[in-house]
Amino acid sequence: MKARVHVMLKNGVLDPQGEAVRHALGALGFDGVDGVRQGKVIELDLTESDPEAARHNVMQMCEKLLANTVIESYQIEIL
Repeated sequence: MKARVHVMLKNGVLDPQGEAVRHALGALGFDGVDGVRQGKVIELDLTESDPEAARHNVMQMCEKLLANTVIESYQIEIL
């Protein structure tokens, strides 16, 4: 079973990487971009066969390591 975790900075947290990308896009002539938020995607190969147990385990992974829950939010997909 696979899991995919999307981690993004929470709204209101400054995103300097996203701002750098927005500025670079403008410099390349892409004028219609008002904002960019940059995040990360983590894919996990799991041995768990029960989707609910897998989701629970991945949530614990996010809370303990994969996301800084003070400034980041995450979404879990079980594939």
